Amino acid sequence: MELWLLNHLNTFGLALLLVGGLVAFALLGAVHVRRRFPRSVNGEQNEMVGVLLGMYGAIYGIFLAFVVVAEWEGLGVAEQVVASESANAASIVRDVAVFPEKDERHVVDAVGLYVHAVVDDQWPKMRRGVPDSAATEHAMSSLFHALQSYEPKTESQKAYYETAAGHVNAMSADRRSRLAIARSGLPTLLKILVYGGAIVMIPLTLLLGIRDRRAQLMFVGCSTALIGLALLLAVTLDRPFAGELSVSPDPYQTGVLAQFWE
Repeated sequence: MELWLLNHLNTFGLALLLVGGLVAFALLGAVHVRRRFPRSVNGEQNEMVGVLLGMYGAIYGIFLAFVVVAEWEGLGVAEQVVASESANAASIVRDVAVFPEKDERHVVDAVGLYVHAVVDDQWPKMRRGVPDSAATEHAMSSLFHALQSYEPKTESQKAYYETAAGHVNAMSADRRSRLAIARSGLPTLLKILVYGGAIVMIPLTLLLGIRDRRAQLMFVGCSTALIGLALLLAVTLDRPFAGELSVSPDPYQTGVLAQFWE
């Protein structure tokens, strides 16, 4: 459900659904509480409720901030892995320029096959949360075979061959890291704490008695909107390869690699 929402709604739509839905629910709850328990507006329990809100809000806020920061760092790691993988692919194309034309074309074609497999086949699967290593397995094997079938003769060719081999191995390692990141997500226990905490936090704001109806609705609405925005950030950052804020495959289509998309 979460992945479907990320891939079918933009950030504004998600905000409208999540933040707007929570605020509407909280405001309706506040109106219901005032009607069902009219004496609650006198604020007789405000001291106790205030202590609970302060204590629980501080704990929940620290925990939610930790989750958001961790997810933000995870997004940064995903971007670095993608940048490294695409940079290694471009470096391979440059390295084999000293090879004989036939052998160079063999390796370059294998690199082109690989970047197309990543963008056209593997990327949509990562967006759906079901990354498949087999999507690029054939292309990666073809690249290794293309490089291994060439025997360098000059010192220059030997030097660049070793460099190209290093970039192929590094690209393979980046591929494994990218797929591992695509499979990862917020653990179930943390999701329960994040969403469950909001479910507890919002009703607590309804218990704070304020005589003026507009003032209470404003307090409840603003508090809930803040919680909703934090949850929105946690949801959008949870999957680095899904949603509007996801990592882009553009690095595989620019620079030296742009020749494979012409």
